Amino acid sequence: MSETLFGAPAGLFARLDRTQVRTPDLRAAITALGPTDLDPGLRLDVFEGTGTGPMLVLEEAGRRTRVLLGELAVQMTRSRVAATPEGVGAALVAWLGRRPVPDEVAARTGIALLDWSDPLQTVLGWRVAVTRGAFVVSWRPSRDASLPLVHQVRSAALGRAAGVDVTLRLQGPVGLCTATGAPGLDTAVLVRPEALLEEMAGRGLRLRDAHVVVTPRRPVACAEGPVARRLAAEATEACATLPWWAVADLGWA
Repeated sequence: MSETLFGAPAGLFARLDRTQVRTPDLRAAITALGPTDLDPGLRLDVFEGTGTGPMLVLEEAGRRTRVLLGELAVQMTRSRVAATPEGVGAALVAWLGRRPVPDEVAARTGIALLDWSDPLQTVLGWRVAVTRGAFVVSWRPSRDASLPLVHQVRSAALGRAAGVDVTLRLQGPVGLCTATGAPGLDTAVLVRPEALLEEMAGRGLRLRDAHVVVTPRRPVACAEGPVARRLAAEATEACATLPWWAVADLGWA
């Protein structure tokens, strides 16, 4: 099931109940946030606007994000968030989990993962991402990030990706790779695709025409070309099939 900006989609009856989230609901949810809801170094403040209404300001590692509480309430209402303390609180925590990643945080903890480079989801590329609980959030360099800094962050992220623990499960002619440390990090295994092939061969599955089936933030499948293409044709999510040697030619998204 796909997720919205504020977490998993509501059930059928919840979607039919068109309750409206209001600014006071968000104020109450912000006040109710506890230490376990906020990452260390993240600061939240609400400032009264002049004519535009109150504004929520997030500050973390030198990066500042601003949003009008009224706009956030409208987004929650459109997403069918229940206008209850529990519903608004959960949606606010989900929104905070997907906040922009500061350059400093990306440099310190970023991991290279494959993601779509285009809106049509046809071209794959590497992105730097960080994990926040169950969320995997892509880093987009700030306006102040220099080109050398971007290169340093990406290089460090590739190194961390090579160290991600992955479980390889063989199912007939298919090898399925799943990250064991955190959900959504599965494509990190393709930083070193040759190591994946070696492990598969060592366990008895030798591929002459190895292809990978890549679905961003999902397990990676590896099989012979015809099998891989059949898997991709039966997939319910956007995915791409490419020969293992083509992975080395992928650029940054």
